[in-house]
Amino acid sequence: MADLLKIAVPNKGRLSDRSLELLSKAGLHVPRHARRLIADVNGRWRLLFVRTSDIPEYVATGTADAGITGLDQVAESALAVETLLPLGFGHCRLVVAVPRLSGISELARLAGKRVATTFPRLTASFFARRGIPVEIVPLSGATEVAPQVGVAEAITDLVETGSTLRQNGLVELETLLRSEAVLIANPESLNTEEPTLHELQSALRSVLDAQTKRYLMVNLPRARLEEVKALLPGVTAPTVMHLLGREDWIALHAVVSEDRINELIPMLRRYGAEGLLVLPIERMVP
Repeated sequence: MADLLKIAVPNKGRLSDRSLELLSKAGLHVPRHARRLIADVNGRWRLLFVRTSDIPEYVATGTADAGITGLDQVAESALAVETLLPLGFGHCRLVVAVPRLSGISELARLAGKRVATTFPRLTASFFARRGIPVEIVPLSGATEVAPQVGVAEAITDLVETGSTLRQNGLVELETLLRSEAVLIANPESLNTEEPTLHELQSALRSVLDAQTKRYLMVNLPRARLEEVKALLPGVTAPTVMHLLGREDWIALHAVVSEDRINELIPMLRRYGAEGLLVLPIERMVP
């Protein structure tokens, strides 16, 4: 039997459930009870459940052929991996933040001060590019409390909404990096496992492409076809079919953006449309 393609996925945290949900929709379903350290799927894939921050290391060393992690972790690691696909979830920002009552309102005023962070490489590089000398205080977590306990005058940390910063009396000064979940691959595996990695990438992309689309089915008077076709472009063009026993009517099928559905339904009604159905799409393969 051929070797299984090894994929490192987060074992917990903000990216774990979304990563497994995406893989499941792409045909790599792992039952919850099997989510331990290693899970083999469909006789072709082996999932390795590891810490999100360790995934770039697993992929760069070839322990895993591919992995799903945050772009922030890839950038912080500075390891030789290839980013194959942004995955559209796990959006966050790495920001510089200071206590609201510190009186610090610009980066330059952090010169000579301490900055606590779980991203020491990215933070040091950011301040070096700005020409602002700071002392980096590496932490393994809970950077929000660092200013309160006197560990540092500022922090860099990941934020999604910023609510955690506000709860801890902190305000943002600037964004260092915008991040989201990404599919990464080992450069050597791209040569030796190219067909399988391409299959994985294509499968995930087909799921992502389908998430914002809906399949619309509608019956329509044939005389209104040309007017309605302009509203329903579909992937290439709407599909038109005859209705048995109703020669003056047609069935029209089209793929449309989800955010247009509510707008389209009353417009189609005005053209005499009947029997409208809106269905989810699991995957779209061009």
